[in-house]
Amino acid sequence: MPKPIKMPALSPTMEEGTLAKWLVKPGDTVEAGDIMAEIETDKATMEFEAVDEGTIAAIQVEEGTEGVKVGTVIAMLAEEGEDLEEAAAAAPSKDAQSDADRSPAEAGASNDDAQPKEAPASAGARKETAPKPSGDRIIASPLAKRIAEQKGIDLSSIKGSGPNGRIVKADVESAEPGAAPAKAEAAAPAPSAPKPATLGGDLDAPYEATKLNNVRKVIAKRLTEAKQTIPHIYLTVDVRLDALLDLRKQLNASLEADGVKLSVNDLLIKALARALQRVPACNVSFQGDELFQYSREDISVAVAAPSGLITPIIRDAGRKGLAQISTEMKELAGKARDGKLQPHEFQGGTASLSNLGMFGTKQFDAVINPPQAMILAVGAGEQRAHVIDGALGVATVMSATGSFDHRAIDGADGAQLMEAFQQLVENPMGLVV
Repeated sequence: MPKPIKMPALSPTMEEGTLAKWLVKPGDTVEAGDIMAEIETDKATMEFEAVDEGTIAAIQVEEGTEGVKVGTVIAMLAEEGEDLEEAAAAAPSKDAQSDADRSPAEAGASNDDAQPKEAPASAGARKETAPKPSGDRIIASPLAKRIAEQKGIDLSSIKGSGPNGRIVKADVESAEPGAAPAKAEAAAPAPSAPKPATLGGDLDAPYEATKLNNVRKVIAKRLTEAKQTIPHIYLTVDVRLDALLDLRKQLNASLEADGVKLSVNDLLIKALARALQRVPACNVSFQGDELFQYSREDISVAVAAPSGLITPIIRDAGRKGLAQISTEMKELAGKARDGKLQPHEFQGGTASLSNLGMFGTKQFDAVINPPQAMILAVGAGEQRAHVIDGALGVATVMSATGSFDHRAIDGADGAQLMEAFQQLVENPMGLVV
């Protein structure tokens, strides 16, 4: 019998997502493991694989549709020998799925509103071709709304061809841009156009509004939560890089035949992990009335991806060699930029590292990534006047700032971690043994 393909939960916190792109179409044959679609979750854009084999009979949710709840039927799969049209007909209607997500009272109200009603005698006649709204709501599919917005079409001027007058994609695509809205009730005054925001004057410069993607929404939510609920304490040290840069040069010469090229960031990941081994009081997280003490150093590394900041994880970094860290980091960073990270590759982590040195940033304070209790922010290595063995000289110096959750980590413990990190970078042979 036909099998419904449902919107999957691709992360533990996912309740809904955006069906970003279909990679199959009706009539295509799929096997278990084939990539069928790209779905934007609250964390990243991820690939959705087929579980069963068969033929795609129907696409129920069009690509670009936002807010698709987990469990919604997005396509129908026909098994071998089944008629595609019959399999497609077995799909639940979109309105039935929408009603399943609402309470009985809400569903009943929506159905009542969809039925034509006789207008009061005092009201002006509505345009008969317009769909009946539920209160101020126009009954239209998410994709139809998006296309109408892009084309500048007022949905109230369009007659919907879907169930109960629902406006669908084809209705909007056939409408003329700039179509006049339906005649409003005589008693209702026309709403005034919104005025530009003012802040010491009119902010009326031209702009283009871009809707936040799911990743950016999560970033905004979590960082706001971090700054509002976590008492940050910041500790900064200046670190000489000359010895580490010399060691990196020697190691890269010996690893060239293996195709491995260490970056400074690879060595800093290792240094932070080893520092956490030396000061385990900083490898913790605050959990209400409990303090979690971790026995492994899983380092989340900030990567700038097109969809927003994401932090793939080098797990057990304190016990891994530099070549392995470098290889894993390159692979994870590439997947992060392509939006291909799997949940286990970016969820978790016991501490974070953020490096803006490649952009010339000298020093900055990073925001803690909850529920972690610390993040290390490193700036650019630059030539500075520095006291070396009691004499003023020139050295390559980097400023590193640790942000600590003061509920979980005391200032003295944070200072010990920063000292340990400084010592490991300035005496880097400790990173290779």
